[in-house]
Amino acid sequence: MGAANRGPQVTTVSAGELEKLVLAIFAAAGFGTEDAAEIARALVDADLRGLPSHGVMLVPMYLARLRAGTVRRGGGAAEIVSDAGGLVVLDAGNALGQLTSARAVDLAVGRARRFGIGAVAVRNAMHFGAAGYWAARAVAGGCVGVAMSNTRPMMPAPGGATPVVGNNPVAVAVPVDDGLPLEFDMATSEAALGKIRLAHAENRPIPDGWATDAAGSPTTDAGEAIGGMLLPAGGPKGFGLALMIDLLTGVLGGGGFGASVRPLYAELDRPNNCAHLFVAIDPRAAVPGFPERAGELARFVRSSPTAPGAAPVRTPGMAKQHTLVRRHATGIPVPASTLDALRAEAAGLGLAWELTLDSEGSP
Repeated sequence: MGAANRGPQVTTVSAGELEKLVLAIFAAAGFGTEDAAEIARALVDADLRGLPSHGVMLVPMYLARLRAGTVRRGGGAAEIVSDAGGLVVLDAGNALGQLTSARAVDLAVGRARRFGIGAVAVRNAMHFGAAGYWAARAVAGGCVGVAMSNTRPMMPAPGGATPVVGNNPVAVAVPVDDGLPLEFDMATSEAALGKIRLAHAENRPIPDGWATDAAGSPTTDAGEAIGGMLLPAGGPKGFGLALMIDLLTGVLGGGGFGASVRPLYAELDRPNNCAHLFVAIDPRAAVPGFPERAGELARFVRSSPTAPGAAPVRTPGMAKQHTLVRRHATGIPVPASTLDALRAEAAGLGLAWELTLDSEGSP
């Protein structure tokens, strides 16, 4: 078995095998088995949905921060610093975002069942991966889910020459009656920085309109983009949304915002200091039959006529769901650079790990 040679070198690995590897790595790094499993599930889910920038490629950076002392083990011990019933503020204490986010979403769902709506702000937080994963977790609890986070400044204001807001992500997911997910998940930049880092690792150019170089000139060079600025999706609209998310996460929760949120891949000796907000809404507290009504709207959209030559209309979340189903069956294409980094981390932790490869190929 070797890797395919079409485009960037990849090896297709089963989701179960990849999850076992990531779990073993975090367990060997000192995390409890349940916490390691929580981290592994969240990261592999991103790869299953075609979001490798939020998947297992993050493992080396997380472990580097752990070794630097700016990420702590354990997430369940996050402290409740304010509790107003429907609104709670958690201090994550620099635990991995997957761990404190799981607790925060479950807490928000519990409060929604009591009050109709529950919101949990998290400060002193760490990167949580894909926002959509956490919105969908609220749906699993029968609620509408909203998840958002802030990042270090990476985008300029319209007409500005220096970054002042992050490409702050937001996701919304709702329960529907037909089993097809209705999930919206976006970064407020034209592309996530993780996608640019992945392109850089694979020596690929990035599309025009994603980023600028350090001088503010548009670039398709991923390396120059990493040292430059991201461009907001929709221009002023994306910038405005990113600014509001910074307010609703860091400012509202008493956490980091603006320049006090630090880079993930640089300054490893300083905590990331990002902030999150999770909202759960119990639709049964508003009207009966919400999943059916949501499904009716989704089906109305999907059944709309298409333009000549266009593919059938899809609602948000369908493409990722199709990718997830396919990759559960056929495996996840993992870039060689990512797989080599995982093997190196495993070896450094004393793990003798050989992946059982199911097949080969590219996405």
